[in-house]
Amino acid sequence: MARDHGMDLVEIAATASPPVCRIVNFGKYKYELAKKESDVKKHQHVMKVKEIQLRPFTDPHDFEYRLQHAVEFLNEGNKVRVSLRFRGRENAHQEFGHQTMGKFVNELVAYGKSDGAPRKVGRGITVLITPIPPSQRAKPNASPNAKPEAANHPATPPRPERANGTPASGLNTPFANLSVPATKPKAPGA
Repeated sequence: MARDHGMDLVEIAATASPPVCRIVNFGKYKYELAKKESDVKKHQHVMKVKEIQLRPFTDPHDFEYRLQHAVEFLNEGNKVRVSLRFRGRENAHQEFGHQTMGKFVNELVAYGKSDGAPRKVGRGITVLITPIPPSQRAKPNASPNAKPEAANHPATPPRPERANGTPASGLNTPFANLSVPATKPKAPGA
């Protein structure tokens, strides 16, 4: 029958009893299957894994910056792998790294949950954070380009003064508050 109509005989379900076959144009059949698969992929969200790298003594500003990125990634529906690396003597005091990692994970509790406790891998610690459903997730803070409010930042510390009452240089050095002892100028030729 397939040859009479100039078409192909395609086996649809080989495991059925009796096997199911169909008389179709095979090229068109393959095209329609590919089209259906691409439609399914369009409506699927592929979960990507984004990585954030930390150090045991990450600066507070850098910590907040990386935290913002992690929140953005979780709000987009991506997983976040947080990795912390130890270098040199930092290996001797890994408790600081564990504290930093714990603080980072605790800050993200409103946006995602960790798949397990942070674990030591090689010279570092890693943890994978999965986003929680949007209905249970906290609202993201202000947009990344928004200026921070003054109430969130401590007041600028007063500028140090020297012992004689004159303002010290703008440098924040440990010696900025020291005054130079007054010395008597020496007589020429002495």
